[in-house]
Amino acid sequence: MTPTELVALARDKKISALALTDHDTMAGTEEAILAGEKMGVEIVPGIEISVLYNQVEYHVLGYWADPCNSPLAAALERLQGARAERNGKILEKLNALGIPVTAEELQRVSEQGQTGRPHIARILVQRGVVQTMSQAFDQFLKKGEAAYVSRFAYSAAEAVALIRQAGGIAALAHPTQNDPEVIRLPGVLVDLVRAGLNGIELYYPTHSNKVKKKLRALAVEHDLLLTGGSDYHGEVRPGTSLAGGKNIFVPPELLGKMKERLRLRP
Repeated sequence: MTPTELVALARDKKISALALTDHDTMAGTEEAILAGEKMGVEIVPGIEISVLYNQVEYHVLGYWADPCNSPLAAALERLQGARAERNGKILEKLNALGIPVTAEELQRVSEQGQTGRPHIARILVQRGVVQTMSQAFDQFLKKGEAAYVSRFAYSAAEAVALIRQAGGIAALAHPTQNDPEVIRLPGVLVDLVRAGLNGIELYYPTHSNKVKKKLRALAVEHDLLLTGGSDYHGEVRPGTSLAGGKNIFVPPELLGKMKERLRLRP
């Protein structure tokens, strides 16, 4: 799905504001903003960076970071290189398993855009190797399986610093993904707030009212902005719709508070 197609979908769903936060790239920002101007959808430029904290993967969202900022641009270029290297090694492992997939095929599936494990999973489904993308991860692509390959990642503190010095707001995405009972998160936030974290994603498809209550309390404790999103990935993540479900209605006033924090930054 192109940025323009995504904005059109947002318009059709009566969404007034949309944050474009692709993984490790801001390449679609300009197209999305232009499409938003034509279609009446406010676009919040952003990014989602995969990071490590104590060897556990987290994702940090960056809103309004300047894609032309030299340190951020250099960091994203390094991440793109690491992603390409990882893709190649995964394809080599699949080939050794008797499942040949070419780089050209991977690019076709991704429509010449960002490529990663979800696109490889889609190929495995199309080939009939597995029935679902979840099976592709469970049998081949997740950590510990035959075609898994790790890749370079910045620390959470490094990603927060990159986003902040590029003029953006840094927020922790889906904070309970690896911590559903919110046990480790309080300690994680102490360190990340010290590094400059501005916000935490409250509204998310899997967040129950109980979880949201805990996250609100942590946000108040650390003076963190509240954010939200559907984590929509298009066809590579079936079952997740753009702004679908009662758990991810994001009150419009949250966007205003984010903008106010941005204006008040030193």
